[in-house]
Amino acid sequence: MRSFIISLLPVLFAVSVSAQVFNHWRGPARDGFYHEQNLLKEWPSGGPEIVWVYEDLGKGYSSPVIHDNRIFVTGMEMGQGFIYVLTMDGKLDRKIGYGPERPDDYPGPRVSPTIAGNLMYIASAFGKLSCIDVAAGRIEWQKDLFRDFNGSNIRWGYTENLVIDGDKIYCSPGGSRHNVVALNRHNGELIWSSPGRGDLSAYCSPLLFEHGGRKILATHMAKNIVGFDANTGQLLWHHPFENTWDVHPNTPIYHDGGIFFFSGYGQGGIKFNLSPDGSRITRAWESKTFDVQLEGAVIYNGYLYGSGQNNRFWFCVDWKTGENKWQERSLAKGNIIGADGMFYIYSDRGELALVRPSTESFQVVSQTRVTHGSDQHWAHLVIHKGILYVRHGNALIAYRVK
Repeated sequence: MRSFIISLLPVLFAVSVSAQVFNHWRGPARDGFYHEQNLLKEWPSGGPEIVWVYEDLGKGYSSPVIHDNRIFVTGMEMGQGFIYVLTMDGKLDRKIGYGPERPDDYPGPRVSPTIAGNLMYIASAFGKLSCIDVAAGRIEWQKDLFRDFNGSNIRWGYTENLVIDGDKIYCSPGGSRHNVVALNRHNGELIWSSPGRGDLSAYCSPLLFEHGGRKILATHMAKNIVGFDANTGQLLWHHPFENTWDVHPNTPIYHDGGIFFFSGYGQGGIKFNLSPDGSRITRAWESKTFDVQLEGAVIYNGYLYGSGQNNRFWFCVDWKTGENKWQERSLAKGNIIGADGMFYIYSDRGELALVRPSTESFQVVSQTRVTHGSDQHWAHLVIHKGILYVRHGNALIAYRVK
C-alpha cells in the first residue's frame, strides 16, 4: 500500500484574509492559482525549456517557496532536516538545519516552509515546530507539538503546511485537550486551544477563509471535518468524515459560500453550504467518485478539476450541483495548479502537462516527462515569474513557461 500522505496537497478559491503577504504552499491564496500573465499556451514539442536543475536536495516531498529573490525548499540528509536556500539561477546559497526528520516510510520532509517577513516556520514529521530567522539562519523558538500539547504522531508522520494570520500561527497537535491551537508566531506562546472533536491530525493543511465577516479555520482531522472561529478558537461546526486509513491530505475548498472536503480511498468529497454568519453548515451534495488522494484540486469558473485514487480518472465537477461533467484517464492521477487561464498537471508517473480548462472534455495541449530526480512524483507544482518549478525527490527543475 503506497499511501503515505504528504499534505502537499490541495485547495481552492480561498479568500485572502490579511493585508500582509505570506509565502507558503500552493500559491498566494493557498488555492493552487498563481497570478502570472503572458505564459505559453502551447509548449515546444520537447517540452518547455529547462533553465536549470539542482540535484542535491536530499530526500523529501515538499514544494519550493519563493521569498525575497530566493528559493526555499526542504530536504533531509543523514536523518537531519534542512531548508535549502537557492538563488534564482539554481545555485545553493546556504542550508539551514532545523532538526531530525523521518528516516523511514517515505523518508524526508513532508511540508514546505511558511515565511512571514523575516521569520520562517517549518514542522517536521516528528511534530517539532520551528521558527527561524531567515537572515541569520537562527532558530528563534521551537515547540514539540506532541509533548507540549499532549498530542500524538500519526502513521506516516506529522504533515501540515502551516497557516499564518497576523500574529497567529495555527497547527493541529491532535491532543484530546489541545486538538487545534493558535500560537503567537513571534514567541510560540499559546493564544487559544480547542479540544475540537479530540481526534488525531490527518495530514491536512488547513484553510483560513473569511465568510460573513468571520475568519474561519477549517481542517480535516482523522474522523471529522471541523471549523473554528480563527480569532477565538470556538468550534463552530463539525461533521463525521473518515476513510480506511484516516488520511485526508487535501486542503478544504471554499467558494461562493460553500466549503468542500475531499479525500481518497473511495471516500470522495462532500460540499456544505455555510450559514450567513458561518456558524453552521448544511449538506449540499456528496460525490464518491471525486476521491483525490493527496494531489489537491482547483476550482475554475464554477467547476472543480482533480484526479481520483480508486477512481483513476480526471474529473470536472459542477460546484453547484456535484454533477460530473466528464471523466478521462489519458494522464495518470496527479496534482494540478492554474495560471493565466491554463492548468498545469504533474502526474505520479512523471508526466508534466499543459491543459486547457473545459467543461466539455479533458484537453491536453502539451505534454513532456520529468526525467531528473528520484523517488515518487508527489510534490506540488509552483510558478513564479514565468518559471515552472518541479520538485522530484532530490531534484528541483526550473522550466521556462513564459
